Amino acid sequence: MFDRTNQGRISFEDFSALWKYVIDWQNCFRSFDRDNSGNIDRNEMNTALVSFGYRLSDGLVETLIKKFDRHGKGTILFDDFIQCCITLHTLTAAFRQLDTDQDGVIQIHYDQFLSMVFSLKLK
Repeated sequence: MFDRTNQGRISFEDFSALWKYVIDWQNCFRSFDRDNSGNIDRNEMNTALVSFGYRLSDGLVETLIKKFDRHGKGTILFDDFIQCCITLHTLTAAFRQLDTDQDGVIQIHYDQFLSMVFSLKLK
């Protein structure tokens, strides 16, 4: 992501940008980790998502927690929080490209769906 020359390495300037990116995410994470536990629970995650402009069902928030909770404790850690948020943003952006009238509904064939998902850079 920060390897602007795509050579498998980053310059000092690229590293500085990466460092700022991580610090910004860390500050974001801490602002939603209300109990300072070092992880984000379902309620904290819902608060974060709402502040980012998402209005997801409780079931979907629970699904996100399960998907990104690598320790099975019902919470997600800092790096998992970043991955979850970036994945959600990427999928939402792809959906919005097809949702031309912005009504939250698209109609696509299975082949189109797979093509869309597999063409995304999620990591």
